Amino acid sequence: MAVPVEPVILSVKVALISTIITTALGTGTAWVMSRKEFPGKNLVETIIGLPLVLPPTVIGFGLLLLFGKHGPLGFILEEVFNVRVVFTWWAAVIAAAVVSFPLMYRSARAGFGSVDRRLESAARNLGASEWKVFYTISLPLALPGVLAGVLMAFARSLGEFGATVMLAGNIPGQTQTIPLAIYFSVESGDIDTAGRLVAIITAASFIITFAVNKWQGKTGQGFQGRQDKKGPERGEMGVRSKYTKGFT
Repeated sequence: MAVPVEPVILSVKVALISTIITTALGTGTAWVMSRKEFPGKNLVETIIGLPLVLPPTVIGFGLLLLFGKHGPLGFILEEVFNVRVVFTWWAAVIAAAVVSFPLMYRSARAGFGSVDRRLESAARNLGASEWKVFYTISLPLALPGVLAGVLMAFARSLGEFGATVMLAGNIPGQTQTIPLAIYFSVESGDIDTAGRLVAIITAASFIITFAVNKWQGKTGQGFQGRQDKKGPERGEMGVRSKYTKGFT
């Protein structure tokens, strides 16, 4: 029996869109949280990390309360914009984005945390705006962490089950992703189809994890390693001139 194509295509589409969303939001949030101090910061970071420890079905239930017909967001979307989220493939995108967001955030947060603040200060002293400091210094130096987060968020989105089945349901050809197809294939006794789908998602997850480990291994030396090789002054000035030469 051939592997059903529709769940594979839908899973890739859902994972790609949710990863784009989490990359934009996660990178921006990580940069702000790594650079700003404000009351309640620990509470915000705790809330961000909740999807990592809560059961996916709990996340799905919370999303159902928000986006359901009588939920605050669901009511506004349906009454004002005539858009229904629950039991659509967009519901699968939302569920995947919420569950994978903490992985993207934590990895990007670690990346921005490793950036030498002196380089950012030097750019500001030379007249660079905060936005220019971000995309010319902070983001390039934090890129290994950001890219690792992108890959992990994609893999997590690809394998999301609990929140997806709560919010999007299992509608073949519309909301049935690979994990849902595996579960309901086993339920119906179709072990061959389930086995093929398991092989596909396992191979994809292995490749992504291998790529993340290899990338982090190659880029693990970072600024401090380069500084040690050249000496503290030459290393700092070399990186400083590389990233700040455009501001003079």
